Amino acid sequence: MAEAMHRRGKGGPNDGRTGDRLFDRELDHLPPEARWREWMNRVEATIFAASEPVGRDTLARIVGKSCSIDLLIDDIRDELRGRPYDLVSVAGGWKHLTRPAYANAIRCAVGGNERAADLTQSEVLVLMCIGYFQPITRAELSSFFGKEISRDFIGHLRGAGLIASGPRSPTPGAPYTYVTTKEFLLEFGLDTLRDLPDFEALEDAGLLSKEKLLAGDIMPDFAGVREDIAVEAEE
Repeated sequence: MAEAMHRRGKGGPNDGRTGDRLFDRELDHLPPEARWREWMNRVEATIFAASEPVGRDTLARIVGKSCSIDLLIDDIRDELRGRPYDLVSVAGGWKHLTRPAYANAIRCAVGGNERAADLTQSEVLVLMCIGYFQPITRAELSSFFGKEISRDFIGHLRGAGLIASGPRSPTPGAPYTYVTTKEFLLEFGLDTLRDLPDFEALEDAGLLSKEKLLAGDIMPDFAGVREDIAVEAEE
Protein backbone atom coordinates (compact mmCIF):
# COMPACT_ATOMS: atom_id res chain seq x y z
CA MET A 1 0.00 0.00 0.00
CA ALA A 2 2.79 2.43 0.92
CA GLU A 3 4.51 1.71 -2.39
CA ALA A 4 1.29 2.33 -4.32
CA MET A 5 0.75 5.63 -2.51
CA HIS A 6 4.31 6.66 -3.38
CA ARG A 7 3.79 5.88 -7.06
CA ARG A 8 0.55 7.81 -7.19
CA GLY A 9 1.90 10.78 -5.24
CA LYS A 10 -0.89 10.50 -2.61
CA GLY A 11 1.10 10.64 0.57
CA GLY A 12 0.23 12.75 3.59
CA PRO A 13 1.17 16.41 4.05
CA ASN A 14 4.56 15.60 5.63
CA ASP A 15 5.52 12.75 3.29
CA GLY A 16 7.61 14.98 1.04
CA ARG A 17 9.76 16.21 3.92
CA THR A 18 10.07 12.73 5.44
CA GLY A 19 10.99 11.17 2.10
CA ASP A 20 13.52 13.94 1.50
CA ARG A 21 15.29 13.13 4.77
CA LEU A 22 15.36 9.39 4.07
CA PHE A 23 16.36 9.60 0.41
CA ASP A 24 19.98 8.57 -0.08
CA ARG A 25 21.58 11.01 -2.51
CA GLU A 26 25.20 10.25 -1.79
CA LEU A 27 25.11 6.44 -2.23
CA ASP A 28 28.39 6.13 -0.33
CA HIS A 29 27.83 2.38 0.11
CA LEU A 30 28.27 1.84 -3.65
CA PRO A 31 31.59 1.65 -5.52
CA PRO A 32 32.25 4.73 -7.70
CA GLU A 33 31.19 3.19 -11.02
CA ALA A 34 27.93 1.78 -9.63
CA ARG A 35 27.23 5.10 -7.87
CA TRP A 36 27.69 7.04 -11.11
CA ARG A 37 25.46 4.61 -12.99
CA GLU A 38 22.71 4.97 -10.39
CA TRP A 39 22.92 8.76 -10.58
CA MET A 40 22.67 8.57 -14.37
CA ASN A 41 19.61 6.33 -14.10
CA ARG A 42 17.94 8.65 -11.61
CA VAL A 43 18.51 11.71 -13.78
CA GLU A 44 17.34 10.04 -16.97
CA ALA A 45 14.26 8.56 -15.29
CA THR A 46 13.30 11.94 -13.80
CA ILE A 47 13.63 13.75 -17.12
CA PHE A 48 11.77 10.96 -18.93
CA ALA A 49 8.86 11.11 -16.50
CA ALA A 50 8.53 14.90 -16.53
CA SER A 51 6.19 16.69 -18.93
CA GLU A 52 8.27 19.89 -18.78
CA PRO A 53 12.02 20.48 -19.00
CA VAL A 54 13.72 19.55 -15.74
CA GLY A 55 16.05 22.15 -14.29
CA ARG A 56 19.39 21.79 -12.58
CA ASP A 57 17.98 22.53 -9.09
CA THR A 58 15.51 19.67 -9.44
CA LEU A 59 18.16 17.20 -10.55
CA ALA A 60 20.44 18.28 -7.70
CA ARG A 61 17.90 16.79 -5.26
CA ILE A 62 18.53 13.24 -6.46
CA VAL A 63 22.32 13.09 -6.82
CA GLY A 64 25.25 13.57 -4.45
CA LYS A 65 26.63 16.99 -3.62
CA SER A 66 29.91 16.22 -5.38
CA CYS A 67 28.17 15.01 -8.54
CA SER A 68 28.55 17.05 -11.73
CA ILE A 69 25.14 17.16 -13.41
CA ASP A 70 26.71 18.40 -16.64
CA LEU A 71 29.01 15.36 -16.79
CA LEU A 72 26.08 13.06 -16.03
CA ILE A 73 24.08 14.60 -18.87
CA ASP A 74 27.07 14.23 -21.21
CA ASP A 75 27.35 10.52 -20.38
CA ILE A 76 23.62 9.95 -20.85
CA ARG A 77 23.73 11.72 -24.22
CA ASP A 78 26.71 9.58 -25.26
CA GLU A 79 24.63 6.47 -24.59
CA LEU A 80 21.72 7.89 -26.62
CA ARG A 81 23.77 8.59 -29.75
CA GLY A 82 22.32 5.63 -31.60
CA ARG A 83 18.78 6.20 -30.40
CA PRO A 84 16.02 8.13 -32.24
CA TYR A 85 15.77 10.59 -29.36
CA ASP A 86 18.18 12.77 -27.43
CA LEU A 87 18.45 14.67 -24.16
CA VAL A 88 18.19 18.32 -25.14
CA SER A 89 18.87 21.50 -23.20
CA VAL A 90 15.76 23.62 -23.70
CA ALA A 91 13.82 26.32 -21.81
CA GLY A 92 16.23 26.32 -18.88
CA GLY A 93 16.23 22.57 -18.31
CA TRP A 94 16.61 19.20 -20.01
CA LYS A 95 13.99 17.23 -21.93
CA HIS A 96 13.85 14.08 -24.04
CA LEU A 97 13.12 15.04 -27.65
CA THR A 98 12.99 12.92 -30.78
CA ARG A 99 15.60 13.61 -33.43
CA PRO A 100 14.55 15.73 -36.45
CA ALA A 101 15.35 12.86 -38.83
CA TYR A 102 12.30 10.99 -37.50
CA ALA A 103 9.85 13.89 -37.72
CA ASN A 104 8.19 12.58 -40.90
CA ALA A 105 7.76 9.09 -39.49
CA ILE A 106 6.21 10.45 -36.29
CA ARG A 107 3.95 12.79 -38.23
CA CYS A 108 2.80 9.94 -40.45
CA ALA A 109 2.09 7.68 -37.48
CA VAL A 110 0.53 10.00 -34.91
CA GLY A 111 0.28 13.44 -36.52
CA GLY A 112 2.32 16.56 -35.96
CA ASN A 113 2.52 19.30 -33.40
CA GLU A 114 -0.83 21.01 -33.82
CA ARG A 115 0.27 24.21 -32.15
CA ALA A 116 3.24 24.58 -34.50
CA ALA A 117 0.99 23.89 -37.50
CA ASP A 118 -1.37 26.64 -36.34
CA LEU A 119 1.33 29.32 -36.50
CA THR A 120 1.18 31.36 -39.67
CA GLN A 121 4.22 32.97 -41.24
CA SER A 122 3.06 36.34 -39.98
CA GLU A 123 2.76 35.02 -36.43
CA VAL A 124 6.26 33.56 -36.58
CA LEU A 125 7.60 36.90 -37.78
CA VAL A 126 5.79 38.83 -35.04
CA LEU A 127 7.15 36.36 -32.48
CA MET A 128 10.60 36.92 -33.92
CA CYS A 129 10.23 40.68 -33.40
CA ILE A 130 9.00 40.22 -29.84
CA GLY A 131 11.87 37.85 -29.14
CA TYR A 132 14.48 40.36 -30.27
CA PHE A 133 12.93 43.63 -29.08
CA GLN A 134 11.01 42.69 -25.93
CA PRO A 135 9.47 44.24 -23.97
CA ILE A 136 7.58 45.75 -26.90
CA THR A 137 4.12 47.30 -27.27
CA ARG A 138 1.48 46.42 -29.84
CA ALA A 139 1.87 49.89 -31.36
CA GLU A 140 5.61 49.34 -31.77
CA LEU A 141 4.96 46.00 -33.42
CA SER A 142 2.46 47.66 -35.75
CA SER A 143 5.07 50.25 -36.72
CA PHE A 144 7.45 47.47 -37.72
CA PHE A 145 5.05 46.14 -40.30
CA GLY A 146 3.21 49.29 -41.36
CA LYS A 147 -0.07 47.56 -40.51
CA GLU A 148 -2.01 47.34 -37.28
CA ILE A 149 -1.36 44.24 -35.22
CA SER A 150 -4.84 43.57 -33.86
CA ARG A 151 -5.70 42.60 -30.30
CA ASP A 152 -7.07 39.32 -31.65
CA PHE A 153 -3.74 38.63 -33.33
CA ILE A 154 -1.90 39.21 -30.03
CA GLY A 155 -4.62 37.25 -28.22
CA HIS A 156 -3.97 34.18 -30.36
CA LEU A 157 -0.27 34.23 -29.49
CA ARG A 158 -1.10 34.71 -25.81
CA GLY A 159 -3.66 31.91 -25.97
CA ALA A 160 -0.95 29.62 -27.32
CA GLY A 161 1.18 30.56 -24.33
CA LEU A 162 3.96 31.95 -26.52
CA ILE A 163 3.85 35.52 -25.20
CA ALA A 164 2.73 37.22 -22.00
CA SER A 165 2.22 40.75 -20.73
CA GLY A 166 5.38 42.56 -19.75
CA PRO A 167 5.89 45.79 -17.81
CA ARG A 168 3.94 48.89 -18.69
CA SER A 169 5.65 51.08 -21.27
CA PRO A 170 6.85 54.50 -20.06
CA THR A 171 5.26 56.07 -23.17
CA PRO A 172 2.02 58.13 -22.93
CA GLY A 173 -0.92 55.99 -21.86
CA ALA A 174 1.43 53.40 -20.30
CA PRO A 175 0.39 50.59 -22.68
CA TYR A 176 1.21 46.99 -21.90
CA THR A 177 4.32 45.51 -23.41
CA TYR A 178 4.71 41.89 -24.50
CA VAL A 179 7.45 39.39 -23.80
CA THR A 180 8.10 35.81 -24.83
CA THR A 181 7.53 32.88 -22.47
CA LYS A 182 9.00 29.50 -21.60
CA GLU A 183 6.59 28.01 -24.15
CA PHE A 184 8.23 30.18 -26.81
CA LEU A 185 11.60 28.63 -25.95
CA LEU A 186 10.08 25.15 -26.13
CA GLU A 187 8.36 25.86 -29.43
CA PHE A 188 11.59 26.92 -31.11
CA GLY A 189 13.97 24.59 -29.28
CA LEU A 190 15.88 27.31 -27.42
CA ASP A 191 17.46 26.95 -24.01
CA THR A 192 17.42 30.71 -23.31
CA LEU A 193 16.85 33.87 -25.34
CA ARG A 194 20.62 34.10 -25.64
CA ASP A 195 20.33 31.22 -28.11
CA LEU A 196 18.54 33.45 -30.61
CA PRO A 197 20.92 34.29 -33.48
CA ASP A 198 22.96 37.33 -32.47
CA PHE A 199 21.09 40.30 -33.90
CA GLU A 200 24.15 42.50 -34.34
CA ALA A 201 26.01 39.67 -36.08
CA LEU A 202 23.07 39.18 -38.44
CA GLU A 203 23.05 42.92 -39.14
CA ASP A 204 26.81 42.94 -39.79
CA ALA A 205 26.39 40.00 -42.16
CA GLY A 206 23.61 41.83 -44.01
CA LEU A 207 21.14 39.05 -43.20
CA LEU A 208 18.85 41.00 -40.90
CA SER A 209 18.18 44.60 -40.04
CA LYS A 210 15.51 46.79 -38.54
CA GLU A 211 14.92 48.17 -42.01
CA LYS A 212 14.27 44.66 -43.33
CA LEU A 213 11.93 44.03 -40.44
CA LEU A 214 10.01 47.17 -41.29
CA ALA A 215 9.82 46.07 -44.91
CA GLY A 216 8.89 42.48 -44.04
CA ASP A 217 11.92 41.45 -46.07
CA ILE A 218 13.76 39.03 -43.82
CA MET A 219 13.79 35.86 -45.90
CA PRO A 220 11.97 34.56 -49.00
CA ASP A 221 9.66 32.34 -46.94
CA PHE A 222 8.14 35.46 -45.40
CA ALA A 223 7.09 37.03 -48.69
CA GLY A 224 3.63 38.49 -48.30
CA VAL A 225 3.71 38.52 -44.52
CA ARG A 226 2.61 42.13 -44.30
CA GLU A 227 -0.44 41.26 -46.38
CA ASP A 228 -1.15 38.27 -44.12
CA ILE A 229 -1.03 40.48 -41.07
CA ALA A 230 -3.38 42.97 -42.67
CA VAL A 231 -5.89 40.23 -43.50
CA GLU A 232 -5.66 38.71 -40.00
CA ALA A 233 -6.05 42.16 -38.42
CA GLU A 234 -9.26 42.70 -40.38
CA GLU A 235 -10.78 39.33 -39.43
